[in-house]
Amino acid sequence: MSQSSIASLQSSPSMKKTVLTALLAVVIGHMGVLWAVSNMKAPELKPIEKTPLKVKFLKLVEDTPPPPVPPKPIKPKVQPSKPKVEPVLPKPVVKPKVIATTTPKIDKKTIQQDDTQEKLKQEKLKQEQQKLENQRVIDEQKRLDQVKKDQAFKDQQAREQAARDQAARDQAERDKAESDAKNAPRKFSAGDVSWARKPRLSFTNKDLENAKRTVVVNIVATADGKITNVKVTKSSGLTALDDKVLRAVRGAKFVASKDGRAIYGDLPFELELN
Repeated sequence: MSQSSIASLQSSPSMKKTVLTALLAVVIGHMGVLWAVSNMKAPELKPIEKTPLKVKFLKLVEDTPPPPVPPKPIKPKVQPSKPKVEPVLPKPVVKPKVIATTTPKIDKKTIQQDDTQEKLKQEKLKQEQQKLENQRVIDEQKRLDQVKKDQAFKDQQAREQAARDQAARDQAERDKAESDAKNAPRKFSAGDVSWARKPRLSFTNKDLENAKRTVVVNIVATADGKITNVKVTKSSGLTALDDKVLRAVRGAKFVASKDGRAIYGDLPFELELN
């Protein structure tokens, strides 16, 4: 047998006891109720006092139909009330109090005197303004005159300075011309030549090709007599002979010039047969 069937057999006696106990309790309850009802005392009834009946005759009234029920009034929809806007009242205008004033009486003589004084004052003011204007014109004219005077003085100074500058330039040019004239080489002639060391010419008849020859050379020498440049201005017709003459002249020297000036000039050399 399974365990579930064994458990059902064991629990059945306890359930029977429970059912019997419940039935017994019900029976005892009913019996108690019946006993209580049978033992209750009946309430004592008091005698009813009878009063004579009074009869009143009533007229029969015909049945009238009830008036129709008026329809229920339809309640209007209540709209929400708008808030009341209180009108803004303007502030009351306070009228200024008018104070009554009494106008004093003005004397005509006083008015005439005041007018006269005012006219005099205005006339005096005009005179002062005119005086100031005249003084301003005078001052302005003085200023313009002084400006012209100063400008004329400046122009005169500028002309004098220009004249002095021109004179100085002219003098400088004259001095330079005189200095150049003094220092310029002086041209000499054949008769003016003084040799400190004569040229050493050496040639043969063969060099001359058995003919008389003349060679002219241009010589430039310093103030102390040193020969700085030599060139042939007239050839002998023989280049070799010209070169001998040039070499001989370059080795020579003049006597220093007395005026301290350089010299230059043409010098002929006559070459004759031996």
